[in-house]
Amino acid sequence: MADILVVNGPNLGLLGRREPSIYGGTDLDGLIAGLRRAFPGHRIDHRQSELEGELIRWLHEADGVYAGVVLNAGGYSHTSVALRDAVASVAVPVLEVHLSNLLAREPFRHTSLVGAVCVGSIMGLGTESYRLAVDHLLRRAAAS
Repeated sequence: MADILVVNGPNLGLLGRREPSIYGGTDLDGLIAGLRRAFPGHRIDHRQSELEGELIRWLHEADGVYAGVVLNAGGYSHTSVALRDAVASVAVPVLEVHLSNLLAREPFRHTSLVGAVCVGSIMGLGTESYRLAVDHLLRRAAAS
């Protein structure tokens, strides 16, 4: 059994209500419950915050504890050098996810500072992005 941490950044607590045409109608509790149902033999922990420093602290704390981290840093993906440096400083594999396809959106969303130091990025597949990320991290852990 491997443990996975899912970390969601700013505005993701509003899923299901915030721009459902872009982010879908599933709320954050439903998204996490779906992951736990999809991977019943594994512990899926979840944290969400609007605060950059909390996301950084959770990444530091995940190192050596979890088999992997699924990270949706929201808007911080495009702006936070500090969050990028936190991902780069930990040994735990971090996989970036986004519900929407960033490349089909505003130009300022086309660059992810965080994604550049993650083991990979999955975007544009709605909640399936998260399921694919957890699946990948669990397979990666089983292979090591």
